[in-house]
Amino acid sequence: MARSLYEWLWQHEFWLPPGITWEDMQESEDVRYPQPRDLLLSIPFALILVVIRYAFERAIALPLSSKLGVRDKQRPNAQPNPMLETFYSTRCKNPEEGELITLAKQCDLPVRKVERWFRRRRNTDRPSLSKKFCEACWRFTFYIISFFTGLAVLYDKPWLWDHRECWTGYPQQPLQPSLFWYYLLELSFYWSLVFTLPFDVKRKDFKEQIVHHAATIFLISFSYCANYIRIGTLVMVIHDAADCFLEPTKIFNYMKWKKTCDSLFMIFSAVFLISRLVIFPYTVLYNTYYYSMEIFQPFFGYYFVNALLIILQLLHVFWSCLIMHMVYKFILQGTMEKDMRSDTEESDKDEERENIKEKEKNGITYFSSVTSNNYIQRNGSEPLNNRAHLTNGHVKER
Repeated sequence: MARSLYEWLWQHEFWLPPGITWEDMQESEDVRYPQPRDLLLSIPFALILVVIRYAFERAIALPLSSKLGVRDKQRPNAQPNPMLETFYSTRCKNPEEGELITLAKQCDLPVRKVERWFRRRRNTDRPSLSKKFCEACWRFTFYIISFFTGLAVLYDKPWLWDHRECWTGYPQQPLQPSLFWYYLLELSFYWSLVFTLPFDVKRKDFKEQIVHHAATIFLISFSYCANYIRIGTLVMVIHDAADCFLEPTKIFNYMKWKKTCDSLFMIFSAVFLISRLVIFPYTVLYNTYYYSMEIFQPFFGYYFVNALLIILQLLHVFWSCLIMHMVYKFILQGTMEKDMRSDTEESDKDEERENIKEKEKNGITYFSSVTSNNYIQRNGSEPLNNRAHLTNGHVKER
């Protein structure tokens, strides 16, 4: 069964253009082609990157955050309550009003206290500022290394300047060692992101991030097996260009360097929009869809790689809409809106607002107590309970 599945999966019709078989891709002493088994190396390398990241964050990023003045907020802890904790862990972290009322009756607590408990418990689970800082430092370090590695590998390659060269001699294009290690570096990094996904900072576009990581890993893996190495290197270097500006923007935001953060965000926005909405469609999408047809006829691999690239482009459009909305707000208000991808912390100021609302609901009682005191004070006298008490029907000064 497993052998039949293996033979079906690796049919040359899936991976190679018509007229080309796996026999035509046999290696020799002088020529090496991509082999699917090479991708297995990305798993141990990804685990090594996870270890390096852990050491980097503890030994470099965390002490750096303290020196740069990044401080975590002091969050009030939720009081231990087994019933509420069980509901929080197994049912829902943000219960509806009806559920709050039911829980309040079961715990014999006011509804407001139950609501406050859930708010504080959610805040406890939110990542600290130092954790966000460390994660941004690690990604910034990697993206810088990866981007300049890509430029060093590609600067003398003809397909960087003439995109039709991506298909010259395809698929019998020899694999150069520098391209192999560049591919392995990128694939290992995205596998490491998948491994650490449960522990990383979760943002509002968490589902889109999962789709992005999956599409990227599939794209890198498939492009390697089908020897789309040249087009794959262009995809990777284009993506790293904008990410090099995104992470330092986050870092300066955590440091409260507002002007620097705003300036970097505008640079990032310009680089992202140009690279993902202009350069990527022309250099990659048009290249794989149109130029490749000058060399071979459509086959399964052609449709599959284009489908993955289109998924990436749809994600580019989604994130571009968020970015343009933030830029629009910045132009109108002159200040940068908080990242809509971030999960904002619920403040105890909400409790103060709730207390005010409760007082306002009392209406006459609250209003009369305030106005009576104001009336006495406006007439130049101290409140009665502060200035006198009655003795035998007479006012006696204290």
